[in-house]
Amino acid sequence: MVVPYTHEPFTDFSKDENRKEFEEALKKVEAELGQDYPLIIGGERIYTDDKIVSINPAKKDEVVGNVSKANQELAEKAMKVADETFKWWRKSKPEFRADLLFRAAAIVRRRKHEFSAWLVKEAGKPWKEADADTAEAIDFFEYYGRQMLRLKDGAPINSRPIENNRYNYIPLGVGVVISPWNFLFAIMAGTTVSAMVTGNTVLLKPASATPVIAYKFMEVLEEAGLPAGVINYIPGSGKEVGDYLVDHPRTRFISFTGSRDVGTRIFERAAKVNEGQLWLKRVVAEMGGKDTMIVDSESDLELAAESIVGAAFGFSGQKCSACSRVVAHEEIYDDLLKRVVEITEEKAKAVAEPNSANTYMGPVIDQAAYNKIMGHIEDGKKEGRLMTGGEGDDSVGYFIKPTVFADLDPNASIMQEEIFGPVVAFTKAKNFTEAIEIANNTDYGLTGAVITNNREHIEQAREDFHVGNLYFNRGCTAAIVGYHPFGGFNMSGTDSKAGGPDYLMNFLQAKTTSEML
Repeated sequence: MVVPYTHEPFTDFSKDENRKEFEEALKKVEAELGQDYPLIIGGERIYTDDKIVSINPAKKDEVVGNVSKANQELAEKAMKVADETFKWWRKSKPEFRADLLFRAAAIVRRRKHEFSAWLVKEAGKPWKEADADTAEAIDFFEYYGRQMLRLKDGAPINSRPIENNRYNYIPLGVGVVISPWNFLFAIMAGTTVSAMVTGNTVLLKPASATPVIAYKFMEVLEEAGLPAGVINYIPGSGKEVGDYLVDHPRTRFISFTGSRDVGTRIFERAAKVNEGQLWLKRVVAEMGGKDTMIVDSESDLELAAESIVGAAFGFSGQKCSACSRVVAHEEIYDDLLKRVVEITEEKAKAVAEPNSANTYMGPVIDQAAYNKIMGHIEDGKKEGRLMTGGEGDDSVGYFIKPTVFADLDPNASIMQEEIFGPVVAFTKAKNFTEAIEIANNTDYGLTGAVITNNREHIEQAREDFHVGNLYFNRGCTAAIVGYHPFGGFNMSGTDSKAGGPDYLMNFLQAKTTSEML
């Protein structure tokens, strides 16, 4: 029997001892900033002259690390190593692979604040957000290890007196994992180890904005006992290395988390059968959202306001699940809007470099993101009524004040386009049915939330609100591994349900054997 896992607890930073421990972790990480990091191919450390420079987005003159950059020649080397390694790794015991993850979880758990401190520096995450990111990485290790133990013996099928039949799952081959910068530890780790624990070998290309934490992750796996060549660390350009590997005839699957534009491009390229390719490539994609919270006339408005602010501005709105739109019943619209603005203006006082537990919101990730978000804010000023925020400062880091717009047309650009920043837009609905129609009026279908005390409306939303993750009487962010399997519909991706009971099936294929007796 596989013992179930309950998720890693979050740190309570209201306690002095926890704050002091985190401050010590920050000092430790600060002493290690600016180092050079190699590629890891087949266990070999390879330094290149061409570097990816990772900077602290809250303090853009602070270099987090200089990471060697792969080119096509090194990508091909990594592919050959992974392809050769797969020949024997696919036959490794599932128990061995699962135990690697349990060991990795224990290593990270012992050094939890240290890893979270790297997230503060490399992504500008406030302590609470960094702590949750690290906890989720631990959860992925533990959960996917246990899921592999459940799948290792296959599934029962019927046999007859004249034959013995078996139905087993076998790995696919070499996979390319292209991970995002926003959950730079959790999603990067989860997408990589899910492919590895199922018996595949991996080429890991982390986001260019956050490659240092991915190197630290590789060190954890090596300490846990991962054999050389199973996971190969090859940060590099998406255009040069990413495209090359997506197109490669020996690539069996691609696991991608990122923007819609890049995701659809990968999906299209992966569909082409190249010379020497023996299979149809499998694509697992999570591509973003334009997430809506509906507030009904029969609801707790304080709960609604707190939930909206938390879901809209946590990690500066840089979550694919972030609340980007609020559809409020016209009867409570003004009161709700007023309260959201009040809370937002209070939170805006604590927008700063996340050096203390008191920082509510830090920077956005880089100059390109800053420019894009500020452009959306200018559009919002033309399309709706600016209630608070709307200002940015990129002189030291990439800071944007939490921003609330009101009175938007549902088809306005800031109600339709993914902003990926601290911006939320309000619109009215005459009734609950219209609210759901507005919520569904996007190309995406990732998360959503409904604040209501009306049981009939809850059931109506359960049927008609078309998103992969729907929450009632809470915010639309903060899915927990094993509790809220995560993934969405339409242009949000392949609804592959990370942290869910069938996620590992994305990296396995079923094989039936039948023996006549």
